[in-house]
Amino acid sequence: MLQVSSLTKVFRLACSKRARGERDPRERGRRFHAIDGIEFGVRRGLVLGLLGQNGAGKTTLLRILSTSLKPTSGVVLCDGEDLTKNPLEIRKRIGFVSGNTGLYGRLTAREMLRYYGKLHGMAAAALDERIGSLACKLDMDWFLDQRNETLSSGMRQKVSIARALIHDPEILLFDELTTGLDVAASESVLTVVAACKREGRTVLFSTHHMDEVDQLCDSVVIIHEGKLCFEGGVDAMRSQTGESFLDKAFLRLIKPKTEGSTT
Repeated sequence: MLQVSSLTKVFRLACSKRARGERDPRERGRRFHAIDGIEFGVRRGLVLGLLGQNGAGKTTLLRILSTSLKPTSGVVLCDGEDLTKNPLEIRKRIGFVSGNTGLYGRLTAREMLRYYGKLHGMAAAALDERIGSLACKLDMDWFLDQRNETLSSGMRQKVSIARALIHDPEILLFDELTTGLDVAASESVLTVVAACKREGRTVLFSTHHMDEVDQLCDSVVIIHEGKLCFEGGVDAMRSQTGESFLDKAFLRLIKPKTEGSTT
């Protein structure tokens, strides 16, 4: 169980947006409340979709959950253990792929996976077996020994996913996993997400593609201007808004917030 309670992240602004003619209700003085009082939970083995417009706070939230960013306040519990108090231990149970996850271009995909497996303390025999298993699952065998700098966007994304899975984590955090991929590559990547669910892993992923949400998600969290504005299933999105299409339901759910905003 992953439980998020009253999670807030405040950044100090070097320059006020208002000084540049921009207005954002999250800016209060010289501080910017990227996320403000977020609360939700997701049980083990379920897929949660994280939705919101660009700049809503999704990536900030995922970075906090990955332990790469400390919250200003609030608590994140991973099976009852406070993520902020023991990040190194919790990190062993988390795999994270962001939209700007980088790969070492001069390394091959296999070398990349071996490197990160060793960082996680995996023994050589177990690591080679794990790489073979992931290569088969992700259809990577045919480019496993090519340099990352020569790979297509879809291939590189598979390497990034394999890197996140190399240490067999319980929780996976995916930030806009299919952005920039073609239809075939996207479908291949989403198949991996579905497989992770079948294996009993907890998956949180942000996306702008509502067909992915409809296909994979057990529940949805919508963030608008740093605040939680919806938590529930895709059927609840439809019934609450009266819309059959999820993209329209999403817009209806954030519309009152948008109309009341000064942006």
